[in-house]
Amino acid sequence: MAYQDTAGPLPLVVVPGMLCDASLWRDVEFPEGHDVHHIPLRRADIGALAEDVLAAVPGPFVLVGLSLGAIVGFEALRRAPGRIAGLCVMATNAGAPRPEQYAAWRAMDELIAAGRFTDVVERTLPDMFPDRSPTPEGARRYRAMAHAVGATAARAQLAAQATRADASGVLRSARCPTVVLAGARDTLCLPAFHQGIADSVPGADLTLLPEAGHLLPWQEPEAVTAALRDLVAAVGTTPASAAPTAP
Repeated sequence: MAYQDTAGPLPLVVVPGMLCDASLWRDVEFPEGHDVHHIPLRRADIGALAEDVLAAVPGPFVLVGLSLGAIVGFEALRRAPGRIAGLCVMATNAGAPRPEQYAAWRAMDELIAAGRFTDVVERTLPDMFPDRSPTPEGARRYRAMAHAVGATAARAQLAAQATRADASGVLRSARCPTVVLAGARDTLCLPAFHQGIADSVPGADLTLLPEAGHLLPWQEPEAVTAALRDLVAAVGTTPASAAPTAP
């Protein structure tokens, strides 16, 4: 018996990256019939954000996360593996923070505290695009989204980044259908990071998108759409004996 045989189409819980909001996904066509719940990142701790994800819907769901959103998803998987029936992660890193990352997050937080949030947006902008080369329209859209997220949420997200942990062990124990998407031209979260994730999760599918950078839902919305459709189809045919059970 499959998940969808007993409960209908499972909801999708969708988590964006840092300085991103639900508009990140506006060009993606989510699978028809599935409720979609967008989770904002407004808390200063990965565990608290994972609890926001788990509180979004009752019962099992499909988790979709980009960058920091995927990292939150890894923590949700650690806390409640039986709730996550399918997992799609993209443009992310499952490793623990590196010393240079801590330093960069502190520097950005200090800029925001000094009233220089725009400088942080401009500092992060190139890494969102293939080979750090944004188009004028892409830069305009990113600036608008980041400023809609705002300085207060950005400081919480920076603090949350520093609370993440290595997720390799969690991924090795995962038993849900899993899709990993990576941009070949992502200079922030390299393809090798995603190969490591895919190698850790039993049976995971890795798709490398040759022209994409970090913001895959903008740069390759058709590929993200196709991956989500394939994922919910795989979830719908997962036997109950093979699927995780809710605690």
